[in-house]
Amino acid sequence: MTGRVKSRQIKTGGFTISSSWLSPFAFIILLCCVSLLVLAGCESQEMKAAEADRMRKLPAEARKANLQQSLESRFENPVAHYELAQLYHAEGLWSKAEYHYNIALSFDPSNADAQVAMVKLFLDSGDTAKSKISAETYVNEAGNSDIQSLRLAMAFQKQQLDEYALACFQQALNLAPSSALINKQVGYYYLGKNDKDRAKEYLVRSFQLDPKQPEVAGELGRLGVEVRIPQKVGVSATGSGEDIQPGEKKLKMVMRHGRVQFEPSDGK
Repeated sequence: MTGRVKSRQIKTGGFTISSSWLSPFAFIILLCCVSLLVLAGCESQEMKAAEADRMRKLPAEARKANLQQSLESRFENPVAHYELAQLYHAEGLWSKAEYHYNIALSFDPSNADAQVAMVKLFLDSGDTAKSKISAETYVNEAGNSDIQSLRLAMAFQKQQLDEYALACFQQALNLAPSSALINKQVGYYYLGKNDKDRAKEYLVRSFQLDPKQPEVAGELGRLGVEVRIPQKVGVSATGSGEDIQPGEKKLKMVMRHGRVQFEPSDGK
C-alpha cells in the first residue's frame, strides 16, 4: 500500500521543492539529494577560497600566467584584472598596469582598492598631476555616499596616502556623523599614527553611539579610558521574563579618580 503525503514545500538556498503526491520514500530521497547539492555548493566555495589563497602564494610569473588564462575564459573578471594590474604595477610596467586597472574599474566602477591603486600608479610613475586629478575625481564621486567615502578612505590609508585618506574620512563623517563604524575607523586611523588624543576622541564617540563593541572598549582601556558596559537587568513590563537593558545606549562620560569612564545615564 502506497502512502501519500500532504502538499507542502521545502525552501532551500535558491529554490523551492513541492512534495505534492510524492510517496514518503521518494520524498526522503529527494530531500537527501537537495542536501547533497547544498553541501556541494558549500564545498565549492571553500575550494574557490583555497584556490585563491594558493594563487596568491605562487611566484609572480606563475600568477600572471594563471590570471591571463583565467581572463581568456572570462574576460569580464574585475578581480583577475586588478590582481594582474598589481603584478605589473610592482614590476614598474606602468602602461600594462594602467590598462588592467581601467578594465577592472570598467566592470566594477566602485572598487575603492582599484581606484586608489590607479592614483598610486600615477604617483609612482612620476605623473603627480594625473594622480591628483584622479584622486580628486574619485573623492568627488563618493561625495553622496558615506559608505563609499569610508571604503575610499581605508583604501587610501592602506596606500599611505594620508591627505586623501583624511579627506575621505572627513567626508564620511560629514555625511554620517552618528555612525559608530565611521567614528571607529577614524579612531583606528589616528591610533595607527600614534595620535592617541585624537584616537581617543573618535573611539569614545564610537562607543557612545554603540556600546556593544568589545574591541573598541579594549582600545579605550589601553588608552586609559575605563569602560563599563551596561549589563542586562530587570524583567520586561509584559512579564514575559525577557531581559531588558534600560539606558543601554545612553552612556554618560564621567571622571573618577583621574580617569575617564562611561556609566549608564539616568535619563530614560
